[in-house]
Amino acid sequence: MYKTLLIPLLSLLVSLAPLNAFAAAPEVQESSFWSSEVNNGNMPPVTERLPLDPLVVDLEAKGRSYGIQGGTLRTLVSRSKDVRQMVVYGYARLVGYDHNYDLYPDILRDVTVEEGRKFTLHLRRGHRWSDGHPFTSEDFRYYWENVALNPELSPSGPSQNLIVDGVLADVTFPDAHTVVIEWPTPNAQFLQLLAQASPFIIYRPAHYLKQFHADFTDAKTLKKAIKKARVRGWAALHNSKDNMYKFDNPALPTLQPWLNASNAKSSRHLFVRNPYYHRIDANGVQLPYIDVVEMTIVGGGLIAAKANAGEVDLQARGLDFPDISILKKGETDGAGYRTLLWANGAANQITIYPNLNFADPVWQEIIRDPRFRRALSLGIDRRMINRALYFGLAKEGGMTALANSPFFDPANLFRWSIYYPAKANALLDEMGLTERTPTGIRKLPDGRPMEFVIETAGERQEVENALAIVTDTWREIGIKLVMRPLDRDILRNRVYSGLSMAAIWYGWDNGLPQAYTPPEYLAPTHQEFFAWPKWGQYYQTGGELGEAPDMPAAERLMQLSWDWDHTDDIARREDIWREMLEIHADQQFGIGILAEAPQPVVVSDRLRNVPEVAKWAWDPGAHFGIHRIDEFYYEDPFQQLTQ
Repeated sequence: MYKTLLIPLLSLLVSLAPLNAFAAAPEVQESSFWSSEVNNGNMPPVTERLPLDPLVVDLEAKGRSYGIQGGTLRTLVSRSKDVRQMVVYGYARLVGYDHNYDLYPDILRDVTVEEGRKFTLHLRRGHRWSDGHPFTSEDFRYYWENVALNPELSPSGPSQNLIVDGVLADVTFPDAHTVVIEWPTPNAQFLQLLAQASPFIIYRPAHYLKQFHADFTDAKTLKKAIKKARVRGWAALHNSKDNMYKFDNPALPTLQPWLNASNAKSSRHLFVRNPYYHRIDANGVQLPYIDVVEMTIVGGGLIAAKANAGEVDLQARGLDFPDISILKKGETDGAGYRTLLWANGAANQITIYPNLNFADPVWQEIIRDPRFRRALSLGIDRRMINRALYFGLAKEGGMTALANSPFFDPANLFRWSIYYPAKANALLDEMGLTERTPTGIRKLPDGRPMEFVIETAGERQEVENALAIVTDTWREIGIKLVMRPLDRDILRNRVYSGLSMAAIWYGWDNGLPQAYTPPEYLAPTHQEFFAWPKWGQYYQTGGELGEAPDMPAAERLMQLSWDWDHTDDIARREDIWREMLEIHADQQFGIGILAEAPQPVVVSDRLRNVPEVAKWAWDPGAHFGIHRIDEFYYEDPFQQLTQ
């Protein structure tokens, strides 16, 4: 199921060539959306807007139907920052995953990999940014020389993604359509980084950003722009304009299927088709099929109700399993949509992360004792939560690989994860936490009551409902749970700074690892894993920030991740995965509660090419991204104009 490009470390040459689902370029058709601009001479015809070698999609080979251009797709988000979902859903990447999780060249025409360490990127000739300016190797050069290596724009130095075994990549630009990136030793994760939901972007629209860069614009002009933007200096000005993933600067050229055409302060954002998009179907119709995406910001609690009322055409974000009943009611009431239930690719849907880097030294010592984390896990009645919230349809157990992964092991799923309050109490007593308050709450060594504060993003009702049940069962083991809902960004900042005692979030994004899946997300390499933010910062900044891991289990995980990067032996990689999963199951760094509850997806009855059976996963997957939303279309796109 999950297949991707293997980079054999000992092979001489691997070419990431186009897949069978792509065909030779046909005669192309002009877009009706842009026809007036073309007729008025404001835009060249489509034959001049496409690359000389566009990516041609054979939809019949993919089991899909050919569509027609037109229509407006309505969707909802709960925060203004969520406009970045257009980059996630649009999923234009240098290389990307297809629906089988194979890597293929997307923006790139081809990629050649030599010895797993030298990557030659071949660009599509004639490819252009959304404003019509050529997309060439100069855009990669600008990122490399003027962003990554510029001390003011990158004060911590180039991204750690460009460093392998302590050695910075060597990047060259042989011609306008070729970029070569190489290291002395193999980089087994490079292409996967380019294909992520939140991708590692190694190019920039140089022609646009140079006006905000001190190396290309005179000081007087920059000073005026800095003053107008109300920022402190040119670097801050440049960074405010360079938002390729955030997607909140409508003036920033893009390669995504839709471009931002809205005021950033609006609650209703419009994204219109990119006239220079590089993908066409085998009939010569330029993608995306859909002309406009209308993304409206509403309160998170309103998304299910608005979907029920038929106010969306495609929606999954903001919907959870408990919403299925109301969605099914709207479906039967004739709201004009159907509710699909996609498999959930996350390793766990509700996971508690005790913060091993919590700033309170007394609590930190307690949290770092694995007996405490195991006791917390044993004190959770997962069956009760499953029945109360998921009608018993979710899978109870800790966070580990899902059942469809070759690394699934029932022993890991159930280790320390069966409700056993007597054992939990015994572990806490063994730690010496025997003193209690008159109400039965255990005391910390310094006499404070053991009030365990779990901070949430306040976005998912089932999380709060689950914690309400945990509150009752933890009281049986002498721990008082205090739930603190916060804004998502505030939550993350508190976790990253060590101010949060514990947080609750999803489990690992990829619950279906294979031997070729990089296991670095199981090691303390990312601050985003809420159990060890400081250790992740240390790795991500090359030791400039954060703290070095100082627990044997965490150090072992780091070593195993390094070992995986430095072998191409499949059996060895499989052994590494199994050991890392066993360590997590034993240590309970993330205390999983439930997994594999289906993800509801609301789809308009008029929308075509949306898969009935699919996987909803962040990475790899980019949610709708790998399902190619640019290939979705309306059977009657102009019906909306008459409604």
